[in-house]
Amino acid sequence: MSGLVFDHAGLGRWTDESRFEVTRERIAEYARATNDPIEEHLAGDIAPPVFAIVPVFDSLLEPAIETMPVELIRRVVHGEQDFVFHRTIRAGDKLVSRAKMIGWEGLPNGTRSATYLECRTEDGELVNEQYVITFVRSFDVGETVGELSPGHKFDESLRAHAPVAKVVQHVDDDQTFRYSPASGDPMPIHLDEEIAKLAGLPGIIAHGLCTLAFTSWAVLTEVADSRTERLKRLAVRFSNPVLPGQDMSTWIWRSGAGTYGYETNVGDAVVVKDGLAVIAD
Repeated sequence: MSGLVFDHAGLGRWTDESRFEVTRERIAEYARATNDPIEEHLAGDIAPPVFAIVPVFDSLLEPAIETMPVELIRRVVHGEQDFVFHRTIRAGDKLVSRAKMIGWEGLPNGTRSATYLECRTEDGELVNEQYVITFVRSFDVGETVGELSPGHKFDESLRAHAPVAKVVQHVDDDQTFRYSPASGDPMPIHLDEEIAKLAGLPGIIAHGLCTLAFTSWAVLTEVADSRTERLKRLAVRFSNPVLPGQDMSTWIWRSGAGTYGYETNVGDAVVVKDGLAVIAD
């Protein structure tokens, strides 16, 4: 892999705009695919928070493809996700999204790269901003360029206090087969046992954003009265895969006024770390 470099010409360059019309049926399908219990989501009136990835999905990988050598794309994994919500997504919205690579950081075990996405209505109203950190396994680009996403590291001192909530959730055996069409993510490691094992995984794994969607409704139901509009920021780091049939346990700690840190385990393994949720009054 020596001699491979990232293309600086792609830094800060916006993708073409992608357009997406939100339907009640698509919202409800996403809610069912993530076992979401919130009635407004299941009815298709208001989208679950992590549904925000669906309208921007076509823009998500383009900055990486334009910036990274093609030989590295197969090594890319989704490392972190950070949503900043300006308003909820509702049925009937016509959304316009675009993305750009904003920076990367070479590390001994790989390279972190940051993509920034914005989603607006057709008349320009900002709906949400997203920071996506991808990780190129076993490749150090050898430099730090631009910027990464805002920090959201878990405050370890919170462990000295009892969490305000613990939520146990079950990942269904067919979860990935429901989530894939609902989200528009067809990656075969979530659908094909043989391909997943060839990739070094124990078998089919849950989509990281499906796991995040589970934790989002855990947060909403426990500390936000199930009111989606109160969630202003949701950020996590993915640390281990979740398999269909497993149970996840999410612990939520209050870390300040309207701010919560959280962590999700499967057994003793941490699968979501550095979780941050900001809740408005």
